[in-house]
Amino acid sequence: MDKQLQRKKIIQRAAQEIKSDMVINLGIGMPTLVANEINDHVENVFFQSENGLLGIGPYPTDAEVDPDLINAGKETVTAAKGASYFDNAESFAMIRGGHIDLAILGGMEVSQTGDLANYMIPGKLVKGMGGAMDLVVGAQKVVVIMDHMNKHGESKIKAQCELPLTGAGVVNTLITDLAVFQFENGVMKLVELQDGVTLEEVEANTAAQFENHLK
Repeated sequence: MDKQLQRKKIIQRAAQEIKSDMVINLGIGMPTLVANEINDHVENVFFQSENGLLGIGPYPTDAEVDPDLINAGKETVTAAKGASYFDNAESFAMIRGGHIDLAILGGMEVSQTGDLANYMIPGKLVKGMGGAMDLVVGAQKVVVIMDHMNKHGESKIKAQCELPLTGAGVVNTLITDLAVFQFENGVMKLVELQDGVTLEEVEANTAAQFENHLK
């Protein structure tokens, strides 16, 4: 399947997790695109960025670009009506205080018990872990979106993560190009298949044990 189409399926499914009146933090990369797919009936959603902005608006046009207005991924953004600015300490107080309803983050690996590795690959340059370690324990719900397999065709969903952990047992929902999983009390549950995907495909490409909860 075309890579862009695979990503589109993931992003659109992730957007279904967004409900009205939520405060949401979107991780760097693919998660930022989820904001473009929010259902029309969803209202009063506020996007928070850990560098100090609540109320992120759409990406700016060339005429709207303000180099001082950026998100945590250093992309230029706009501020929605009613947005507020604050310092980094206040931002992390919001995150650590449990005031973020939903965090949608990317992932490198997820384990069958809901562990997440998403901030570094040993031996490669890392500028910092950003807010991920705080978000995975501070947000009310953590949704991870990622490709089911890596570029070598190996499963990114493992019995145990091999990369350094961002957090242990922190993932609530995992959405890939093949399926949707939920984690409850350390148990990984298959709850949905993406369109055109079979259970056999998921089983063959998942290096982790999971329960089948398909309806």
